[in-house]
Amino acid sequence: MVNSPLREPRANAEEPQATGDKPAKLDVPSIAEKDSLLKRETGITSNSPMRLRMEEFILQQQREIVAVLEKVDGKKFKVDKWERDAGGGGISCVLQEGNVFEKAGVNISVVYGALPKAAIAKMRADHKGIDMSVDSMQFFAAGLSMVLHPSNPMAPTVHLNYRYFELANADGTPGTWWFGGGTDLTPSYLFDEDAIHFHKTIKEACDKHDKSYYPRFKEWCDTYFSNKHRDEARGIGGIFFDDLDDQEKDQENTFEFIQSCLKSFLPSYVPIINKRKNMPFTEQEKQWQQIRRGRYVEFNLVHDRGTAFGLNTPSARVESILMSLPLTASWRYMYEPEKNSREQRLVDVLRHPKEWI
Repeated sequence: MVNSPLREPRANAEEPQATGDKPAKLDVPSIAEKDSLLKRETGITSNSPMRLRMEEFILQQQREIVAVLEKVDGKKFKVDKWERDAGGGGISCVLQEGNVFEKAGVNISVVYGALPKAAIAKMRADHKGIDMSVDSMQFFAAGLSMVLHPSNPMAPTVHLNYRYFELANADGTPGTWWFGGGTDLTPSYLFDEDAIHFHKTIKEACDKHDKSYYPRFKEWCDTYFSNKHRDEARGIGGIFFDDLDDQEKDQENTFEFIQSCLKSFLPSYVPIINKRKNMPFTEQEKQWQQIRRGRYVEFNLVHDRGTAFGLNTPSARVESILMSLPLTASWRYMYEPEKNSREQRLVDVLRHPKEWI
């Protein structure tokens, strides 16, 4: 993991002096400093704070996913390690102009910082237990985010993100926490068997934990990943959820669910990309892919909350945030596909999301 020796601004705690009436102000270690010390002294175990366990898990998954995708493509990812001045950092693994992927990114970020009162107030809308009496609050956020844009228009783009967020109490102990994430498939040409396989694999991961998860989070995905200005979905869905806290299930159960979901990615997507990556295609079909990628860009820049949050975070790493955008895209004025064409069938499904399993 990226070494992060930089210190967070310290909170003040009061403790009586040996003499005198006024208390002395002592420095309280930030959660970034506490975590750094724990790693050095005990390593990461099942008893470690969730912050460290989530960090270790996404690091392991990033290594595994990148290794498999390199075998699929035949080229290596560029590995870019970075640090944030305010604490934490990440690893961006990016492949451009590969044999299979025109652009692919598998990124992790581990961020420590402090939220101002205005940001705390926004979060309290979904988490009533947040203390509004403070002017700022330490936070921790960690996640793995991935977008793969294949070159072949018969092969679908895929997106994935799983994350953990934690606010610290004034004394540095864990406060409000939640998990979020999901994955979705965005084809330019629709193969029903691919859609069924993708959704079936995700459903199996969900059903291990709660049979209500898949239908609930599938509907949430269809609603969220929508280009409302176009009246169509970005893709053919998957699952999406956010703000899963102790009102949903306890922390351990939700972490196990996150692990199952992330581990299901490779079996959900690799059989599809291997089947489609070498299919023949025409120049016209390539042009249609570019138009669909334009729609992808529209969603990410206009509607996606994660992009907006990242770009508005102090010291944001813009290159990593915009990694999700394709290398190439196209916008054609008033373009409409031919009636009864494969392109039109895709648009029909995007305008009326369907149940695949």
